[in-house]
Amino acid sequence: MDTACPKTVLLTGASRGIGHATAKRFAGAGWRVVTVARTPFPASCGFPPGKADHVVADLADPAHFPELLEAIVSRLDGTLDALVNNAGIAPKRPDGCRLGVLDAPISAWSEVLCVNLLAAAALIRGLFAQLRAAGSSSVVNVTSIAGRRYHPFAGTAYACSKAALTALTREAATELAPFGIRVNAVSPGEIATTILTPGAEEVVGPRIPMGRLGRPEEVADVIFFLCSPEAGYLSGADLPVDGAERAS
Repeated sequence: MDTACPKTVLLTGASRGIGHATAKRFAGAGWRVVTVARTPFPASCGFPPGKADHVVADLADPAHFPELLEAIVSRLDGTLDALVNNAGIAPKRPDGCRLGVLDAPISAWSEVLCVNLLAAAALIRGLFAQLRAAGSSSVVNVTSIAGRRYHPFAGTAYACSKAALTALTREAATELAPFGIRVNAVSPGEIATTILTPGAEEVVGPRIPMGRLGRPEEVADVIFFLCSPEAGYLSGADLPVDGAERAS
């Protein structure tokens, strides 16, 4: 653990899966981790200070963004070394199948785009001063392979939100580079988390040359790398973490 020069990361969607693994990865490296999730800080997480640096917020309503930003800024010391926009939702039909363009209600589109896209943009904008004050900082957006190609389980609204998040990454990287802020993305493939549709492993398995699902910790490692000095000249990239998964 490196405690000589502690840094701070803000992570959304931190309560489970990739987000939880990422929080543990940064905490294990000596970073201060400020988390945002819809649920209270899980007691199973053993890294300090835990609840003190956790903000309970639902990103589905833009009206709550100012209150969220105020809560976050109050926990910072004026600087922010990394922002990881990981929060994401993928609503399904009652039978667990994907929602397509013909059956997804407008309310689902609104909720998905707000959580998966608008919240990321709002946090980048709202925390720009703190990211700039860090001198050299990083933003990582967690996109998806569904934003690159058709996916049998990801719904249309989800796929569109992730494609747009990749575009946001590209645009923000260009805009924020002069201020010492790098912006990148990671596109996870089939990762063994609770968001994975039951039975997906059997369906997608033949499409993954590596022959297995990914682990949340493997995505967390890539996110951590993008926030490290070793990625100091990398910006505007969207790195696939998908075991070389094929489209068909």
